[in-house]
Order: sequence, then structure tokens, then C-alpha cells
Amino acid sequence: MNIRTTSPGLRLLLITAGLLVLWQAIVWLTNAPHFILPGPFRVLNALWDQRSLIGEHALVTMAEIIMGMALGCLLGFASAMLLQWSRSFRTWLLPVLIISQAIPVFALAPILMIWLGYGMASKVVMAALVIFFPVTSACYDGLQRTSRDWLQLAQTMGASHAQVLWQIRLPAALPSLASGLRVAATVAPIGAVIGEWVGSSSGLGYLMLHANARMQVDTVFASLIVLACLSLLLYFSVDYLLRKLIYWAV
Repeated sequence: MNIRTTSPGLRLLLITAGLLVLWQAIVWLTNAPHFILPGPFRVLNALWDQRSLIGEHALVTMAEIIMGMALGCLLGFASAMLLQWSRSFRTWLLPVLIISQAIPVFALAPILMIWLGYGMASKVVMAALVIFFPVTSACYDGLQRTSRDWLQLAQTMGASHAQVLWQIRLPAALPSLASGLRVAATVAPIGAVIGEWVGSSSGLGYLMLHANARMQVDTVFASLIVLACLSLLLYFSVDYLLRKLIYWAV
């Protein structure tokens, strides 16, 4: 079998099978008790037996991730455009963005719980905060790296600042923005789950926290598997859309 010509679906299946075999081998070699490291069959059994419960919480977490990603990407894109649009905005906003990264986002989760409550809003904001800076940074970097030849041609033809930004800089920045969106799809679940760990009444993070307190480690692993599948689904969906929309650059 030629690895290079293997389809992505088959590669994913082979990788999954290899990880399951490795997981089961570690369980056999270490002889770890099931409440420390359950085997894959025990976890899959827990996933099947509690599919309704896990599915209900997974829908909540997925909704938080999608809304958080939408909000974070929108704010990140708007911030990058403001940074490029006006030198005044850049002078004041850029230092604020840099300073904000000195504060661990996870440390803000308890404050968000106090301000926004234990519902979905605090988790959406948490996910948005996690992806806000990567999207802003990627988009702004793309806007800054526009070809000088294009900018000089636009200046020669008398293009306005707005025309240069929307018709030259923004299309040229789309590949960088696409990279930022892929990063956002990867890290958005982190913000949502961390928010659920700090305080919530639903979601996979909530389910994992309560299962761990009851030593139901197989349920914790089952929730992790579902969370990983959701993250992969989100990433590949974003990647597929980007390849369709920006087909000439990605």
C-alpha cells in the first residue's frame, strides 16, 4: 500500500486503530485497575450505554463552541481591520491586545462565571476570548504582508485608502486569515470546556467533572472521545469550507 496515495479517511481509520491497539497494550502491560486506566472496550461500552446522556451534553458543548468561534472570529477580524485602517487605532489598540495576552485567559473563567452566570453565555465568551488573539494576529499579519507592487500600482491609479484595504489588502490576507480560522477551530473547544469545568450545569466538561468525582473514569474517557470527535469535525468542516471559498490560495 502506498501511504502517499491512501485516502484521508483510510489514514484516519488506520491511525485510530493503531491508537486503540497501543492503548490496549498499555493496559495489559501496566495491569492498571479500570478506575485508573480503563481499556478501550470498557470505554466504548460506557459510550454506548450512556449515549443519550453524553449526546445531550455534547450538543450543549458544540453549540458553545460554534457560537464562541463565530463571536471570536468576528471580533478578531474587526480588530485586525481597525488596526490596518487607522494609525490612531493601531497606536492605542495594539498595545492593549498585547497586554491582554499577559493575563491567562483561563484565569478569567471564574470572573466570567460571576458576571455572566453559569449558563451558556460565559462559555461562549470564554471560547471567543481563546480564539480572539490568534485570529486578530493572523489577519493583521496578512494585511501587512500585501505585495508592495500591488500597493504602488493602486497608489498610481489613485485608489482610496478604503479601496486599497477592501480590494487589495483583504483579498491578499485571505490565506493568513484562513490559517487563523484553522487555529480557532482547534482551540475553541478548549475555552468552552474550561468554562464548563469552572462552573456549569451541562456540557461535556460538566459531565467529565462529575464523572471524575464519582471515579467513573470510563465515562470521562468516553466524553473525551466525543469531544475529540467534535473538535475534528469542526476543524475538517472549517478546512473544507476554506478550500472551497479560497480555492486559489489553500
